Amino acid sequence: MFPRLVCISDYEQQAKLVLQKSIYDYYKSGANDQETLADNIAAFSRWKLYPRMLRNVSEIDLSVSVLGQRVSMPICVAATAMQCMAHVDGELATVRACQSLGTGMMLSSWATSSIEEVAEAGPNALRWLQLYIYKDRDVTKQLVQRAERMGYKAIFVTVDTPYLGNRFDDVRNRFKLPPQLRMKNFESNDLAFSPKENFGDNSGLAAYVAKAIDPSISWEDVKWLRGLTSLPIVAKGILRGDDAREAVKYGVDGILVSNHGARQLDGVPATIDVLPEIVEAVEGKVEVFLDGGVRKGTDVLKALALGAAAVFVGRPVIWGLASEGEKGVQNVLEILKEEFRLAMALCGCQNVKAIDRTLVRTNPMAVSRI
Repeated sequence: MFPRLVCISDYEQQAKLVLQKSIYDYYKSGANDQETLADNIAAFSRWKLYPRMLRNVSEIDLSVSVLGQRVSMPICVAATAMQCMAHVDGELATVRACQSLGTGMMLSSWATSSIEEVAEAGPNALRWLQLYIYKDRDVTKQLVQRAERMGYKAIFVTVDTPYLGNRFDDVRNRFKLPPQLRMKNFESNDLAFSPKENFGDNSGLAAYVAKAIDPSISWEDVKWLRGLTSLPIVAKGILRGDDAREAVKYGVDGILVSNHGARQLDGVPATIDVLPEIVEAVEGKVEVFLDGGVRKGTDVLKALALGAAAVFVGRPVIWGLASEGEKGVQNVLEILKEEFRLAMALCGCQNVKAIDRTLVRTNPMAVSRI
């Protein structure tokens, strides 16, 4: 009998108990010494809330628009690879949970369920595809075309992974997929990260990326991608204002402020700390989103106050999936939703439009001692 799980940290502790160590390590770990991994979470505590009072919050509307699609709350599911390692239903359980809550799911290119399988499992769910640019551009092109054909509503192109970050736990564990799994969006064993392939004695995924993903990608590839599809394109992995302006210049429809869950370059800033710079840089021309370190409803409110249109959560969804499958994902999203609702109410916000920059400050107000 599971203990009652009432917050995201409870679900993480439960997932740690049920997952094989190498799999838990894969999902949990960040790059190198994991300074940024810790800071992604800690940084939210540096931003303090300054609530408004007496604003009649008897009714609260959490709904927002994301890339032209209405969702029940500004909390969406981030792309997390190989979810069938966490639970046998994997991405299928996740999309069903998203469908039941009326929010969106970003599917990883490296999913252990295919683009088509996820679409069939959640036909009424809002779905987006996360995309890597492969050395073989035809592979990339086919992924985009399949997503568009199956009703996915946007492409989130990852721009921060010319090589895979150095994740010590994956090296120690010689990480690879369990024998019964493969990346289902690819036919050949090498592109499917099949355990039958020999990816060496270090992190198998790092070897896979070095073999398959193109490190020569540039802004011209964003332009090329724009020519492939009429779907909205979001640049995932932006941390600088000048890169954000460049992305807008090359025709993206959104920017996801992300450090890849602190899994690429250790020592980069927490995403919540750079969010204001990105929002200022794009001057309202595109929507800005955030992932990284979101663990509480107050984190969501702080991100929206600093200009994010919505946030994406990754690891919390995996902890829910590992603990209780579809029900666990649904519970995790419900927890975040209800925490966010309460935070809005206690800050005097009847709807998301009422959340603004005045609600957060980095330093407490000076208190007069006179």
